[in-house]
Amino acid sequence: MNNKLPVSMQAVQRVLRLVALAAAIALPAGLFYGGAQPYAVGLIPSPWDKFAHVAVFAILASAAAYASGWRGARMWWLGFAVAVLVGAADEWHQATLPGRAAGWDDLAADAVGAALGATALLHWRHRVHRWLAEEVVSRH
Repeated sequence: MNNKLPVSMQAVQRVLRLVALAAAIALPAGLFYGGAQPYAVGLIPSPWDKFAHVAVFAILASAAAYASGWRGARMWWLGFAVAVLVGAADEWHQATLPGRAAGWDDLAADAVGAALGATALLHWRHRVHRWLAEEVVSRH
């Protein structure tokens, strides 16, 4: 008896979109909760904190864009806009916290990360889907 269920590309994409949606929700929640904790003050020293901003917001932009199921420029702009809006809200939130400060340089790093993440998704999405179709779905 064969216990393997047939796998469709649509099912794989649906699961990936759900994982991306979870990441797009968890990242801002973690930023707002973690950023409000006392240990967040000076956690990553400058200038290394800008690399953290770029990395986190690249992941957020690509997750939000992929979760949408959209393609092309609409996908790019959605991911970029979501990440920059979260970055702006995070900077505003930091301005209200003791020991924290909002900064345009942080928001700029967020925007750079958002652009890189959305662009990477735009560039690699179809390649990953093709690989999944050839190597994962076709073998089941």
